[in-house]
Amino acid sequence: MTQNPFTAVFDAQRTALEQSQSLTHDAIEAQKVSMSAFGDAVESSGALAESNAELTKGAVHAYFDALEATMPEEAAEFDELRELVDEGFESATEAQSQSLEAMVDAIEESEAAYDEFAASYAEVVDTSFDAFLEAHGQMEENVSSVAENVEGAAEEIDISA
Repeated sequence: MTQNPFTAVFDAQRTALEQSQSLTHDAIEAQKVSMSAFGDAVESSGALAESNAELTKGAVHAYFDALEATMPEEAAEFDELRELVDEGFESATEAQSQSLEAMVDAIEESEAAYDEFAASYAEVVDTSFDAFLEAHGQMEENVSSVAENVEGAAEEIDISA
């Protein structure tokens, strides 16, 4: 294609369009990665919650041990309280584990649905950008042709007369 005053403008527009297309794909990929990272964070929080429950349960048992040590022998029976604490922590930990598991499952389903949407969206984006770039190229050819015709006509006209 020949150089004319409009060539630089069309080149800049084409470059901007191609960068927009690339940025759109980057944004889609970033969203996919962030969804995956969120799922991983929720999944790993389960281990943290279990560790916290064990630590807290141990602290309660230590409190009972200290309390029992300060009382006269057989003044109070703490075994039943310890069992009650163990059952309560076990029940709470199990409920929390089930909730986290359900949340992870929901996130994974959402992630799969988003992946399908993203693939379709990326295809539409590419098709749209390709069609626009093709039209842009045709417009550039038309403008170049008109510029060449104007330049040729200007050379034929003798302005010195």
